[in-house]
Amino acid sequence: MNLIKKLAATALLATSLLTMGCGSGQIASVDVSKVMEEAPRVKTLMDEAETKAKAVQADFEKEYANKPDLSQEEVAKAQMDLQRKLQGINQAYTSQIKNRLDVVLEEIAREKNLDVVISNSAQDKMIFHGAIDVTDDVIKKMQ
Repeated sequence: MNLIKKLAATALLATSLLTMGCGSGQIASVDVSKVMEEAPRVKTLMDEAETKAKAVQADFEKEYANKPDLSQEEVAKAQMDLQRKLQGINQAYTSQIKNRLDVVLEEIAREKNLDVVISNSAQDKMIFHGAIDVTDDVIKKMQ
């Protein structure tokens, strides 16, 4: 989940830089943590990723449960393969979430004529006053 937050923050910064223009200096903030917890599309993708990861784990356990005669090298190789598969699942779903968040933030920035959108979670406050909070708008669009 920490990786998702880092990717989302990077996406926000990139989107902010891309949407900067000669406007009136409108600044918005979004609580990415809240989006990750409440957005229906994020929940769906996280559930799908968890289901796939559990299936891969179950397949691994099923395949290697009845093979007590494997060498340590074979066991280590199988575990590394399992980790690669799990990381691949995580990366694929993290990428989908990041891409969707990028699109939604870009749409909202255009719709609201925003120059900058900054990640402003409760834990990592960057803006205390004066920014337009678009968190709820992002959650609504992340259907």
